[in-house]
Amino acid sequence: MGFFQLSLLSLFTILSFSSSLAVAAEEGAKFCPKNSSLALNFYKESCPQAEEIIKTQVQLLYKLHKNTAFSWLRNIFRDCAVQSCDASLLLDSTRRSVSEKEMDRSFGMRNFKYIETIKEAVERECPGVVSCADILVLSARDAIVEIGGPFIPLKTGRRDGRKSRAPLLEQYLPDHNDSISSVLDKFSAIGIDTPGVVALLGSHSVGRTHCTKLVHRLYPEVDPNINPDHVPHMLKKCPDPVPNPKAVQYVRNDRGTPMKLDNNYYRNILDDKGLLQVDHDLAHDKRTRPVVKKMAKNQNYFFREFARALQILSENNPLTGDKGEIRKRCKVANKRSV
Repeated sequence: MGFFQLSLLSLFTILSFSSSLAVAAEEGAKFCPKNSSLALNFYKESCPQAEEIIKTQVQLLYKLHKNTAFSWLRNIFRDCAVQSCDASLLLDSTRRSVSEKEMDRSFGMRNFKYIETIKEAVERECPGVVSCADILVLSARDAIVEIGGPFIPLKTGRRDGRKSRAPLLEQYLPDHNDSISSVLDKFSAIGIDTPGVVALLGSHSVGRTHCTKLVHRLYPEVDPNINPDHVPHMLKKCPDPVPNPKAVQYVRNDRGTPMKLDNNYYRNILDDKGLLQVDHDLAHDKRTRPVVKKMAKNQNYFFREFARALQILSENNPLTGDKGEIRKRCKVANKRSV
């Protein structure tokens, strides 16, 4: 599903980087966007164990299913980039609306049932208190730590939307074939600048890309911009010009550290080993190349900008106060009281 192709898997140890991650989180917190309706530890009185329950569930699920961490990271991009961070992504289709999950732009997204697992655990402690929108955001925050990234302080207090935003996906979501100008413009609209965009695309450091998203760079002729040393591996993983979307045919985004959120992605794309067109363009566009080079050399800088951008993204037009609702189940809106 475009450059958000993060189809997710597994991760790394944080101990050796603990001091640098703390710096990244601290610096990121300085740039936390102003939103008086959201607050850090919003549930400290209404459900004091909420964040710990979510973190524990993320860790348990990660141990059982490594790709859940990548799914949680992808969820926050997909939900919050489309008009509002309101968990509209999680809603199932109804007779009146199509789910965002069923759209072509959601290709490869999965593990939604485990969000329900987390929600059920929170509901057992505090029924009707914690929104699915906050669970979506906090699960991404905790998943980032599991895959070796920084702990990023994210505010809570969101409420859940009642409708799918499927008709808006094309308008708001950048695509892996979009120009860098289009990608920068779409993120700029929600307050994320060029270093922030470059950092968010660093999420391509983890997970995998299905062959359907990259065969146009291999067939009928190999894109000359791809590093020749990388081509045999890509052709081996994607041997069919028209791959079956349901087949397990994919390429790891980063062959060196595929389970680890790190700055190796930037070194790869500078070496023309990016899988997606947007990866290649990011390394060569005059507006983004200097940032890519800096992040390739300095992981702390990458983490700091990543934290700052994710904080802005997570606060994109949330429903708060008496807007929206607290869903009982994340995949379905509450029944209206008569």
